[in-house]
Amino acid sequence: QEQLVESGGGLVQAGESLTLSCAASGSGFGIIAMGWYRQAPRKQRELVAFITAGGIKNYADTVRGRFTISRDHAENTVTLQMNSLKPEDTAVYYCRAVVAGNPSGDYWGQGTQVTVSS
Repeated sequence: QEQLVESGGGLVQAGESLTLSCAASGSGFGIIAMGWYRQAPRKQRELVAFITAGGIKNYADTVRGRFTISRDHAENTVTLQMNSLKPEDTAVYYCRAVVAGNPSGDYWGQGTQVTVSS
C-alpha cells in the first residue's frame, strides 16, 4: 500500500517557476505509472502529466513545453517542474500512483495548492 505526500506548492507571480514533489511511502513495488492532476475551483480534475515505469511521459496540451515530469525510482518520488507559470495554472495539484499486481491500487495524495498571481 502506498501513501503519497506532496510538497512544493505556494504563491508565485506569473512567469515564475515552482517545483512540486511527491513521495510514495510504500515499497514502490508494482507502481506502473505516477502522475500529477489538478483541480481549479468549479472545474473538474484534469490530468497535467504522467510518467510510466518505462519512462514514457505525457502532458496536457496546456502545459506541454512549460512543465516537466520526472521520477526517481530509488527514492520513490515524482517531481513536476513548472516553468513560465500562468494565472490559469492556479489549482490544487494532486499526485497519483497506479499499482499493478495483487493487490493492485490507485493512490492519491492530499493535494497541494498552487496559486499564480497576474
